[in-house]
Amino acid sequence: MQHDTLIIIPTYNEYKNMQRMVPIVMELDKRFALLVVDDGSPDKTADLIENFQQKYENRIHLLKREGKQGLGTAYVAGFRYALEHSFQYICEMDADFSHDPHDLVRLVEGVRTGKGDIVIGSRYCKGISIINWPLSRLILSYSANLYARFVTGANIMDMTAGFKCIHRRVLEKIDLSRIRSNGYSFQIEVHFRAFKAGFTIAEESIIFREREEGVSKMSKAIVREAIWRVWSLKMQSIFNAL
Repeated sequence: MQHDTLIIIPTYNEYKNMQRMVPIVMELDKRFALLVVDDGSPDKTADLIENFQQKYENRIHLLKREGKQGLGTAYVAGFRYALEHSFQYICEMDADFSHDPHDLVRLVEGVRTGKGDIVIGSRYCKGISIINWPLSRLILSYSANLYARFVTGANIMDMTAGFKCIHRRVLEKIDLSRIRSNGYSFQIEVHFRAFKAGFTIAEESIIFREREEGVSKMSKAIVREAIWRVWSLKMQSIFNAL
């Protein structure tokens, strides 16, 4: 069977989560393949994925990188890999089960059937659907999305969503070499570039759960990057420099 969908999962010390995640994703749809972009995890996540490669022949892919290079560069590397290997549908997802892997089916089907060129797993399109976040984190995230929506003018409720399916034509059109964001503002940048290029972006409501294993990658530096990067993107769009 042709594997036309690539699920990209960046990892750093996600051994326990990936031990559970890989079998679930592999059982969802025989057309799904998985690409793990691992930044030299000391807990041997990459070794685990190599073991899975022997079990799921030709459906598990691995990019091993030296040291922590950031979320944005991991996804760009994954996007390039997807284009080079002729995948039609490319998904982003976290390793930590904050995104329910079973929702991948809905997101991919939305792109397959033309609901959107990008279909986002949204925490905010039908109220707020987040479990186990402290109030401070929820306020920060919700405010960041209001801010990004206001500055960019994009009518997307969850601008910072990291769970989505993208048709390859979007990645072929936007210039991946110009993407500069490397934290959570990476998601805003991808959505904004797709929006300005005229692609349709749809949202599917999901339930987002705080991770149970591992450590959150959120930091003050990531927040600062997002604040200034939104204005940078807006100014570039005004001067047709995206």
